Amino acid sequence: MVDYDFTLKFDISSLECEPDTFLDQLYEAGCDDAIIGIGRPGRLSINFTREAKNASEAVLSALNDVKRALPQAKLIEATPDFVGLTDIADILGCSRQNIRNLHIKYQSSFPTPVHEGSTTLWHLAKVLPWFKGKGNYAVEDSLLEISLTNMKINLDRQMGDIYTVHF
Repeated sequence: MVDYDFTLKFDISSLECEPDTFLDQLYEAGCDDAIIGIGRPGRLSINFTREAKNASEAVLSALNDVKRALPQAKLIEATPDFVGLTDIADILGCSRQNIRNLHIKYQSSFPTPVHEGSTTLWHLAKVLPWFKGKGNYAVEDSLLEISLTNMKINLDRQMGDIYTVHF
């Protein structure tokens, strides 16, 4: 069994109860291994440290626990997944400038970003293997596994949004 650290972010704008009510519901549904943030109105952020055989089991069991407690909650994002240069640097324990220089130097082999503009974003699951292959960066297998799981969950959620749009 491995401890997996991840965050699930939800839209709870359709809930019409006080936060204290659903905090108890989440705890009773099995989210006793989480820190729950309710700072932004209509949003819920739950940071889990969940023990499981694999990352998929950890995230899916957490999603099921939240859905059991708050069926109206709508998943916005599972993290870690989308990262910028600063996030990558923090994860790898080096400077943002170092990551930027590597991105420029190895442009042809560096993973393709999801978004380019004033902020460039990548899927962490695409970036970590590249750095691991360089041999100079320690990448925990559990982080690689959770980032891959979260990327798949986020892509599935986005595809579900596309399929529910009616033209």
